[in-house]
Amino acid sequence: MRIVFFGCDDFAAVNLEHLIDEGHRIVGVVTQPDRPHGRGMHVTYSPTKQIALAQGIPVFQPDSLKNPVLVDRLAWFHADLFVVIAYGKFLPQAVLDLPAKGCINLHASLLPKYRGAAPINWAILHGEVETGVTIMQMDAGMDTGAVMTRCVCPIPDDMTSAALRWQLAGLGTTLLVETLAQIAAGKQMLTPQDHERASYAPKMHKDLGHIRWDRPAREIHDLVRGLQPWPGAFTFWRGNRLKVLDAAAATALVEGKPGEIVELHKDGFYVQAADRAVLVRRVHPASSHAMDARAFLAGHKLAVGEMLG
Repeated sequence: MRIVFFGCDDFAAVNLEHLIDEGHRIVGVVTQPDRPHGRGMHVTYSPTKQIALAQGIPVFQPDSLKNPVLVDRLAWFHADLFVVIAYGKFLPQAVLDLPAKGCINLHASLLPKYRGAAPINWAILHGEVETGVTIMQMDAGMDTGAVMTRCVCPIPDDMTSAALRWQLAGLGTTLLVETLAQIAAGKQMLTPQDHERASYAPKMHKDLGHIRWDRPAREIHDLVRGLQPWPGAFTFWRGNRLKVLDAAAATALVEGKPGEIVELHKDGFYVQAADRAVLVRRVHPASSHAMDARAFLAGHKLAVGEMLG
């Protein structure tokens, strides 16, 4: 099949690269415009653009997909299929109608749960024990199309969103190749989503990471691992921001006020939450580099009874 691929980030790039390696005919790549990144605000290419250029695949970077000129350009490819992964923009109906076999999207959740921009993060933030990847036939809604295939993935108790992201990317590559074979053979099955069971996963923003020590310890544990690597969980210590990179809910009960440092330990320090303490094991102080909590304790005079937050 002649495929036009829509995608931007490393999650999309893993799948694009796999499709090329498997011999699929990628006739064009659509990605978002180049933008400045980092402290130096240097303009960088998206991971999918880098792969496309290396393979000599035409690249399109429109500001809007509603431009009739772009629609005409996409029509020129006479594509059988559009594959969309982590593209970040809605495809208007005029674009959805172009390919002979329609448009499919690989989404990192078990739809209809966690529709939207950040399904991996929100699955962990909500304490889910499993998630997965879903491939659906696209329609004009936000992740509302009929499901073609899906794959379930357990979420271990200590897994971060960064680790889960790469695991789902790997599962997605296998599922995508299997689904393309079904589409090529005309054997794909479509199951409408139950919209009554839908939940949503909005974009991440920095304020989400502010730890509220008056919340349950388990919730704080999920917050820390669910916001890795960005935007990250944080608290305040002596007026300065302190990022918490690794933490775990304690098994034993310790008395204290929410936010109070209740015990210093060889593996870190315990901070009281609403129901029990949280063991903080790795931090990133505002004026230093990331370090394990043992090194932080060695270089700073942390005291039992001090308050965080």
